[in-house]
Amino acid sequence: MEIQVQKTTQEWEQSVGAQIRTLRQSARLTQRELAERANVSLSSVQSLELGRGSSLATVVRVVRSLDRADWFEDLATPPPAVSPREQWRQAQLESRRQIKRVRSTARARTA
Repeated sequence: MEIQVQKTTQEWEQSVGAQIRTLRQSARLTQRELAERANVSLSSVQSLELGRGSSLATVVRVVRSLDRADWFEDLATPPPAVSPREQWRQAQLESRRQIKRVRSTARARTA
């Protein structure tokens, strides 16, 4: 069994900040230029890139200005119409029905 260690909030902030820095540099933008494009302060971009925490609004603005709004698609996916718990219950009921059918046909043969 593999133990999976989850990242802390600080580790996530640093990871996202590093990715944003890489995207900014790939786009050949300075922090000031990115701040202007995203309509946020320079210090907000600096804090974000350093993983020092930022508001969600700042993250969304910066990510959108870097043309990476696709990052948010998984977060915005609507929940499934049928819950996983309900799917499991339905599978259990179907399994029980199949077992009863097998037993009833076996009894019919012996009678």
